[in-house]
Amino acid sequence: MRTAPPAPNTARPGRGRRRRARRGRGPGAAVLLAVATVLLGGTVYALARPLGPDGPATPAAAQPPAAAAPVGTPGAGPSGDAKSQDDRPAGDPPATAAPAPSHSAEPHPAGSPPAPSPTVTASTPAPPAAGPVHGSGTFTVAGAAGDQVGTGTVRRYRVEVEDGSGVDPQAAAAQIRGILADRRGWTNDGRNAFQPVASGPYDFTVKIASPDTVDRICGAAGLDTHGEVNCNVGDQVVVNVKRWNTGSPQFDGPIDEYRALIVNHEVGHRIGHGHETCPGKDKPAPAMMQQIYGLKGCRPNAWPYSAEGGYLGGPAVP
Repeated sequence: MRTAPPAPNTARPGRGRRRRARRGRGPGAAVLLAVATVLLGGTVYALARPLGPDGPATPAAAQPPAAAAPVGTPGAGPSGDAKSQDDRPAGDPPATAAPAPSHSAEPHPAGSPPAPSPTVTASTPAPPAAGPVHGSGTFTVAGAAGDQVGTGTVRRYRVEVEDGSGVDPQAAAAQIRGILADRRGWTNDGRNAFQPVASGPYDFTVKIASPDTVDRICGAAGLDTHGEVNCNVGDQVVVNVKRWNTGSPQFDGPIDEYRALIVNHEVGHRIGHGHETCPGKDKPAPAMMQQIYGLKGCRPNAWPYSAEGGYLGGPAVP
């Protein structure tokens, strides 16, 4: 019996081609599937990122490997130089921590200069008030009585202050007593003593008055004080309130020192001293010198005696 020869492959050509085609599409499909998976995963990853105050804030541990900087200096670019803040992806945190706040630095907008530090400007003190030019013409007697200071002839005095002058009678009396008691004053000679009284007999009065009142009292004795200076007439030592409050342009010293000069000069006349002038360049001006008219090379001085007890006098003025 003849056997039939092996039958030829009867499969239709189209099926074999389709199988080959399917085998040929396998790798390509896998690539497409991987790409789709990566894209889908990236979308989910982006949606899952938490938002910081300035946009998405990606923690360093959650960044995909492709975003990691090359090995070397953290945040370095190809040249190895540190990247500027503008080179970072938008929203990424700085590569280095911000500096700690400084007490000496105040925040200011980017691009604008810092505000200047506050400075303290020393102000010029206001000049002392001279006091009123016109006075009331009435006086208040200071109620300050006390023990005598010094030894020798005792001269009792009282202090009167013109009403409305702005000078406190009690304060003025206390200052005058302190001047007369100072060891640099007239008690240093051992021949003169002074005692303040508020009532009863007295030898002289120290009056502090406005310029107009001073001119009136001194003018009655033939003295021209022209609203500026003091005088000694009769039993009165008359002190211009302008000088008491402001001193003299010629006297470079505290106002209390100039008040001492006023009292020492006028009381000096009361006990018999006349005017003196400068004894020499750079020497202390005598208390009996009219220092308001110029020092003639001397140094300002308020006291008739030095702290060591020497008399600070000068040639007598005729």
